[in-house]
Amino acid sequence: MAYPWLDAYLREKPGTTYDFKEEWQWHRYQVGGKLYAAICLDDSGNPTLATLKLDPQEGDFLRQQYPDQVIPGYYMNKVHWNSVRWEGSVPDGVVRHMADQSYELVFHSLSKKAQREVAG
Repeated sequence: MAYPWLDAYLREKPGTTYDFKEEWQWHRYQVGGKLYAAICLDDSGNPTLATLKLDPQEGDFLRQQYPDQVIPGYYMNKVHWNSVRWEGSVPDGVVRHMADQSYELVFHSLSKKAQREVAG
């Protein structure tokens, strides 16, 4: 299972800015200047991982539910970040939920002023 819809889904979130970090081969998604998601590419430019921030307990639960498919965050803090294998078997709904949670965690970590600016 692949997640071709994920890029568009992340870009639709309010206040999201997108860039591509060429030296890392990462598509990066930020809100308020803070990273909340990344799609990591291999040397051929194909997606290999989606990295998302989660509450540590939820991340641990998902790692247990989907061993070898949800792994500690690639090049990230292993407690708060989790990576989903692009060609894995994690259902779309679970990945969508993870993306929503990641966005919400980072959005709510912003100052109230920054949250108002993002919300418009």
